[in-house]
Amino acid sequence: MAKSVSQDAISTILANPSPDSSSDIPEIIVQVLDLKLTGNRYTFNASDGKLKVRAIFPSNMSSEIISGNIQNKGLVRILDYTLNDIPNKSEKYLIVTKCEVVSPALETEIKAEVKTEVSGIVLKKPKLENEVKTEGAGIILKPKQEIVSKSAAQIVYEQQENMSQLARMAMTRRVHPLVSLNPYQGNWIIKVRLTSKGNMRTYKNARGEGCVFNVELTDEDGTQIQATMFNEAARKFYEKFQLGKVYYISKGTLKVANKQFKTVQNDYEMTLNENSVVEESANEETFIPEIKFNFVPIDQLGPYVNGRELVDIIGVVQSVTSLSNIKRKIDNENIPKRDMTVADETKTTVVVSLWNELANNVGQELFDIADKSPIVAIKSLKVGDFQGVSLSTLGKSTVLINPDIPEAKKLRSWYDSEGKGSSMASISSGLSPSSKNGARSMYTDRVSLSHITGNQSLGDDKPAFFSIKAFVSLIRPEQAMWYHACKTCNKKVTEALGSGYWCEGCQKNNEECSLRYIMVSKISDASGEAWVSAFNEEAEKIVGCSADELDKLKSEGGEINAYQQKLREATWVPHLFRVSVTQNEYNNEKRQRITVRAVAPIDFAEESRFLLEEIKKMRNSQ
Repeated sequence: MAKSVSQDAISTILANPSPDSSSDIPEIIVQVLDLKLTGNRYTFNASDGKLKVRAIFPSNMSSEIISGNIQNKGLVRILDYTLNDIPNKSEKYLIVTKCEVVSPALETEIKAEVKTEVSGIVLKKPKLENEVKTEGAGIILKPKQEIVSKSAAQIVYEQQENMSQLARMAMTRRVHPLVSLNPYQGNWIIKVRLTSKGNMRTYKNARGEGCVFNVELTDEDGTQIQATMFNEAARKFYEKFQLGKVYYISKGTLKVANKQFKTVQNDYEMTLNENSVVEESANEETFIPEIKFNFVPIDQLGPYVNGRELVDIIGVVQSVTSLSNIKRKIDNENIPKRDMTVADETKTTVVVSLWNELANNVGQELFDIADKSPIVAIKSLKVGDFQGVSLSTLGKSTVLINPDIPEAKKLRSWYDSEGKGSSMASISSGLSPSSKNGARSMYTDRVSLSHITGNQSLGDDKPAFFSIKAFVSLIRPEQAMWYHACKTCNKKVTEALGSGYWCEGCQKNNEECSLRYIMVSKISDASGEAWVSAFNEEAEKIVGCSADELDKLKSEGGEINAYQQKLREATWVPHLFRVSVTQNEYNNEKRQRITVRAVAPIDFAEESRFLLEEIKKMRNSQ
């Protein structure tokens, strides 16, 4: 039997634009015509040989088209669909949510012969185009009989006009799968489970102050979408949305997702306003859905620094600091913060900053059990460049302690048998010349000092980052090279009345404090020189000892000044530096500030390979 389209397939779709379930749909086979990529989805004309309707494949079907399974002039069987209006247009769009391939591309477009009689229009069985009789362009007309062509939209409109109001309302109550949603739809209803809920955040901009929060919604097919609520809508729905519960949602709007803030795999994002409808499905069991992780090894975090992509990590907690408060510059509000150091099987550590409620709740729990080295799995972390590489939680971040997942069991087994006794290296110190470990290479953005000092506008809008090879040419011994710091939060302390040191961050007296570097030094290369600032970890690598050890040398007597001798030993030693360039204002004058973010010794083999590659580039450009 020759493969062909279903008789009156488009009429069947128009008569039932929103079937209650896929089981109610008869066999619908249509021909794919004018298949093309529109934006990030493929559109086509669905044809049964007599009628056509514009249609769109969901984004998850793109791979089928790219692989050639679905072809232009091919046949597909529609298993589930919905028919939507396009606002301000008299068109209908068929959203194909599920289909299967029946046939690859046919030689010709299928067309049907149409014969008109007094009783109406009678449609014959579809034929291939080369089998159609061409009498009167395929249409046989009786005298004085007029034919009025009607579009698919007109037919649907007439059908809906003849329906009762109850039938029309029932039709609009059809639940749409998330994959079928797009910005051109009118009314829709989705049934979704709340799988992630962010914290309520406040903001201030030129238009005033406001609040916002985000949620992630998942339907029964596993498709996810992010929904955002501002101000009145945020206050209205924040308490209503509970993690794990199922909701019917309607009267929202969709737009193309902003890749900078997108956290789920969906081309669109949803906005709910105060007029949106959110109804809890009372007969659905509430459960906390399983969180899906995509773990990144700690030593592979380098390429994600200052990027838009969020990462998931799993690690063993090495240490947790006490709770501190950071004053936000915008509104002087104190934000709770807590840092913890975690390690994984790569024997690399990274500092994770917990903010807001995570610092208070989960952070306190981790602080109490830190000596037991718990396993933490964290989803949706921002990778920053503080001290080279660092991680920070966001409002939507999730932290699981000792999760019951295979990765956690494997990590625990490794740590108990081997990792506990291994020496760990910070990923910040892993900013080595080689990029084999996945960290940002010291050869990334390699420039000379004159490139930085000769362009005084660098860092005007945002910090600029470069790598340089240079010598430390001068460290002034008379400078204030360190400050007295709290051993808990590393903030500056002052001498307390009586004895001890007062920490403003921890709001308590400590009997002892530590010294931390705030060193300024001059570095030089073949093109020039510049003054740079280096903080504790980076300064320790330059000087070769801690600030406490250098202070002891300074206080020692003797004919040879051990303090100055130590500083002289640190000069004219080559290093690879990763630096940031910003603009600071002093006396109404902008000045360039260069800060050392990471220091690494020179790997001469790797440096030779780099120089050979540079020579090769120069030769090729000539």
